[in-house]
Amino acid sequence: MGNKKLKTREEIAPEFKWRLEKMYSNDTDWEKDLSDAEAMAEDFSKFKGHLGDGPAVLADALETCDKIELKLERAFVYARMKLDEDNKVAKQQAMHDKSKQSIAKISAALSFITPELISLPGDTLLTFSEREDRLKVYKHMFQNLLRRKEHVLSAPEEALMAQVGEVFGATNTIFTMLNDADMKFGQITDENGDEVTLTHGNYINFMRSHDRKVRKAAYECCYSAYKDLINTLAASYNYNVKTDVITSRIRNYTSSRSASLSSGNISEDVYDNLISAVHEALPAMHEYIELRKKVLGVAELKMYDVYVPLVELPEKHISFEEAVSMSLEGLAPLGKEYLEQFQKGINEGWVDIYENEGKTSGAYSFGSYDSDPYVLMNYDNRLEDVFTLVHEMGHSMNSYYTRKNQPFVYGDHSIFTAEVASTVNESLLMKHLLSGSKDKEMRKYILNMYIEAFRTTLFRQTMFAEFEHMTHKYVEEGGSLTAEWLNKTYDDLNTMYFGHALTHDDFIKYEWSRIPHFYRSFYVYQYATGYSAATAISKLILEDGEKAKDAYIEFLKCGTNDYPVELLKIAGVDMESKKPVANAMKTFKKLVEELKGLF
Repeated sequence: MGNKKLKTREEIAPEFKWRLEKMYSNDTDWEKDLSDAEAMAEDFSKFKGHLGDGPAVLADALETCDKIELKLERAFVYARMKLDEDNKVAKQQAMHDKSKQSIAKISAALSFITPELISLPGDTLLTFSEREDRLKVYKHMFQNLLRRKEHVLSAPEEALMAQVGEVFGATNTIFTMLNDADMKFGQITDENGDEVTLTHGNYINFMRSHDRKVRKAAYECCYSAYKDLINTLAASYNYNVKTDVITSRIRNYTSSRSASLSSGNISEDVYDNLISAVHEALPAMHEYIELRKKVLGVAELKMYDVYVPLVELPEKHISFEEAVSMSLEGLAPLGKEYLEQFQKGINEGWVDIYENEGKTSGAYSFGSYDSDPYVLMNYDNRLEDVFTLVHEMGHSMNSYYTRKNQPFVYGDHSIFTAEVASTVNESLLMKHLLSGSKDKEMRKYILNMYIEAFRTTLFRQTMFAEFEHMTHKYVEEGGSLTAEWLNKTYDDLNTMYFGHALTHDDFIKYEWSRIPHFYRSFYVYQYATGYSAATAISKLILEDGEKAKDAYIEFLKCGTNDYPVELLKIAGVDMESKKPVANAMKTFKKLVEELKGLF
């Protein structure tokens, strides 16, 4: 990896940065959107108590509300992405804070809408939507509102909840600052004998190093940093879970999990079926861990041995340009239009490519309804980074199709469906690479990589989902999440998922404390359900060709104009049955068997 010192933001060439100036060319325009949104929200009070006066009044109110939220979303998204470029910049911290304050203020001003709409007698909303053309677009929104009627509070209570919304998000902000801005992991010696600063961005590369001493050093260095702060991190997560539990009780849900799943009208059975199906497949996972121990030839397999590829190929430096080319080849089954737009997005500055000092770790797809669907990456010239590119561009292409075909009210995605769009891309690329590999060693490498995708997405995210369910249930039953309880619970789960071929160590129990997604509760299970659905959809596209591809593109255009489970049926998958997860597990088992046969 060489003695690589992180560049500052200024040292990164413009062609490798996303073009956020397309959103705002100067701070004055950003300030104006924020102040306009606040002024419009203040004036919006004229609609209070009048939403039921007639269809035209309601249409005026909802269209005005959309305009306010569009400006607010644009301003917030821009501030968030600017902060993510370098979390140390005080100006960006201030802009981000200001936009969050505006969200709290505007949310409070608009908070009467939902309770007032829900309090309208009988089928007033649906009757209005039949009588006023401008309201027809809101019909699904109305149906969704009426479904959640019992969980909406009175107007004063909703206003109060909106005002404390910013405080409810405090634990996430504290964790982000601690994790991305303040935490330091020190230095380790890499394979070349160079002293290298350990970062979020390069950690996983060290975990894949074929030098065991390097893996061990990076692993212990990383977890020692979390161990030193474990009581602070436990307190932060404890209050994050308490916030979920209290909020769900205030809104009359039976549990925080049912509250979270309710937003997408998703049955808790989907969650439980996932965990159950993965538990049934754990023997295949344990078989893979046994194979890993055998191939690596270690007396004791440790957690820092879990990510290293079982096949050592000559290290290949894949430039970003090559990554784009590989992506386009792998995604060819999605058709000419998809590929052309993918390339256009790259050319027009959708992607922020390389890591720099202070930049938020990991990768994501973001953007507002009327902006480009931007992608943040920390590209490091590895094959794994090519998969990150197709994954995040899968999200962005989903956003592109949706925003082009849906009004603002349905212009986003439920998390449940969003993960499908990203993972279909990964699955197609993986199958493309496998179909093209004639070399035995390369085939072993790619098979191992495919198995690892299953392990890190289906198994790992389900383990996270199980942990989240346990933590929330514990608090709901009156418990308090101490570092000791969290460490032991996580440790036991990790042992169950990996099996006895893995030798226990004293560091993995701290892993829960470094997972940012735990601050967005009951989120990660959708990576696993999404992976299962995507495995099924990519199989359909490759086997049924044009018809399945067209159905899938149709699905990408839908946004939130129906419930997630219904939308996935458009693409040919029914997630209310156990079939997609069970079939994905059969695929995993076959991959493990094929890999075993090649060693």
